[in-house]
Amino acid sequence: MTASISLGRHQTLRVEIRRVPALQSIRWLRRGWDDLRRIGWPSVGHGALITMLGGILLMFGSSHPYLIAAAVSGYLLVGPIMTSGLCELSRRRAAHEPLGFDESLEAISRNPEGLLYFGAALAIGAAAWFVVSQLVLQSVLHTSAPSLSVALWGSITDNISRPEVLAYVGSGAIVAAVAFTLSVVSVPLIIDRHASALDAMWISVQSTFWNLPAMIVWSALIVALTALGFATFLVGMIVVAPILGHATWHAYRDLIG
Repeated sequence: MTASISLGRHQTLRVEIRRVPALQSIRWLRRGWDDLRRIGWPSVGHGALITMLGGILLMFGSSHPYLIAAAVSGYLLVGPIMTSGLCELSRRRAAHEPLGFDESLEAISRNPEGLLYFGAALAIGAAAWFVVSQLVLQSVLHTSAPSLSVALWGSITDNISRPEVLAYVGSGAIVAAVAFTLSVVSVPLIIDRHASALDAMWISVQSTFWNLPAMIVWSALIVALTALGFATFLVGMIVVAPILGHATWHAYRDLIG
């Protein structure tokens, strides 16, 4: 039996949040793969763009753990927004509408204000992470973030202790968890139901905690597939990114009534 709750914070937006099985995300990935196979090159095109973004961030951030964390934050910042075109393609396929790269860009015009504010909220979160990381380094580890010259030109192991590395990794995991929680169904809600950024993020938070076992599995799969994509020197991301983007749409369709 499907359990659900209703949220009616605004008269213009009323949604039903469903409870799904813990392993439902495996079905989302299968449907995402099917979308990729059926849609073809438009999906691959979005995968290539997202891969290029990851490559640029990795190139600038690979010299120092602090910049790696910054690169991850930047990827989390624009990653959900860049899935909007993939979600639009999945929506169009389900609605039997024309499929193409140009048509996928209509996702931006559906609710540009919502996407803009959602991106701004993620940017504020990333900025807050930088502030918190500075405080952690100074108050707990009695050190500071590296200067730009050291971060860019120094070795990745220069003057980096194990606690500092753990601090970087831990803070990156926290910002990743927050970004995931705010983004579970935000982009599909914004482009499909013209939700405001605030409502979309609130519903994403509710969906996450209402389906915590499923969301733990889903987040673990996202991390594993993303790591696999990066392990192949980003070549695999050309396929991984579209699958995850399409799967996000199917997660939205299962989670939101």
